[in-house]
Amino acid sequence: MMQFGAKLHRSIITTVALLVPATVSAMPVEVSLRPSARPPVAPVALAVASSAKEADFQRWIRGFQPRARAAGISDRTFNRAFRSVTFDPDVIKRDRNQSEFTKSIWDYLDSAASDKRVKNGRAALRDHRRVLDQIEQRYGVDKEVVTAVWGLESAYGEYRGNHNIIRALATLAYDGRRGRFFEQQLIAALKILQTGDTTPANLRGSWAGAMGHTQFIPTSYQAFAVDFTGDGRRDIWSDNPADALASTAAYLKKHGWVSGQPWGVEVQLPRGFNYALASRKITKSPSDWARLGVRDMQGRKVRDYGSASILLPAGHRGAAFMIFKNFKVISRYNLSTSYVIGVGHLSDRLKGSGPIAADWPRNDRTLKFAERKEMQSLLTRKGFSTGGVDGRVGPMTQRAIRAYQSSRGIVPDGFASLRLLQTLRK
Repeated sequence: MMQFGAKLHRSIITTVALLVPATVSAMPVEVSLRPSARPPVAPVALAVASSAKEADFQRWIRGFQPRARAAGISDRTFNRAFRSVTFDPDVIKRDRNQSEFTKSIWDYLDSAASDKRVKNGRAALRDHRRVLDQIEQRYGVDKEVVTAVWGLESAYGEYRGNHNIIRALATLAYDGRRGRFFEQQLIAALKILQTGDTTPANLRGSWAGAMGHTQFIPTSYQAFAVDFTGDGRRDIWSDNPADALASTAAYLKKHGWVSGQPWGVEVQLPRGFNYALASRKITKSPSDWARLGVRDMQGRKVRDYGSASILLPAGHRGAAFMIFKNFKVISRYNLSTSYVIGVGHLSDRLKGSGPIAADWPRNDRTLKFAERKEMQSLLTRKGFSTGGVDGRVGPMTQRAIRAYQSSRGIVPDGFASLRLLQTLRK
């Protein structure tokens, strides 16, 4: 899924339900010392409320039409797309109830590169070998990487989503929480219909607007989708995945994919490694990392594929990776670090590599949103400023964590874990 903005990804949703947490505005909480149960809402009252909501939604659609017309959408396209479109409360419910925390990376990878997903991916590679070879030759993107994106986004086409895209996007645009973004997506979806790439009946996908085998949002489709089959349509929705897979390769290529370069390599760090060097902002050649004692899991120097950083997605007690430019390219599809490693590792498994060799700190876990805020408050209170309490573990929070860890004689890996929070609470 493309991330919000140029792509979804999910920050929207990924098919495997991994989401980067959204910022949540603090809301006042009313507290009663002697709470009493609320009386049940009468069905008639619910029906009246629903009717009023629907009427307001239909007024919004009428108000939206001039804006769509100004963006080049004909009345014929608009009326055809919005025929029988009603408010979708399920979409709003899903948007409000996104997970407040991400899965631990080890739990995510257990699913992303499960034996079943690897087996099905190898079958998909065999079944679509010819078209995937052609896509790799044209765009220079490894067919296993394209297949891995396909596997994580829709389980190789099995779960493409069945929501009416116009209804879902109109509901989200009307709701207003991210109204401007979703109205932009809605206009792009109408343009897809107007150009004839598909029909309103076939324009289906996830509740948040991601479409097809590899879950493009409408604006990303407009910018990057390709007609690989040559039938005059960029059809990412049909059972034939060729256009969708080629569009994914085209997307990665246009964002700077480097042919012949891995996304990353699992590495082992030497005793006494300076964990302050484990930062996406610090890059060195693999030979320079080798001089610092960094080796692959067989004890060899990593080939000089290009500038690389050291990534510790679960701190010093988890796996370490040397990551290259292609890691950043995959992140343009979805910003989540776990997602990028999931795509990269699954692609490696499809090529025949084994599981990640290092252990994970499975007796620990990542923090929920409220716990991340508590951690930031405690760090600040102890004199290690995080630059604010927003529940996001950015560079300033990581620096504060490392400084605190160093002051306590803890390995300064900057990992925000439950174990760290429990130490701060003491």
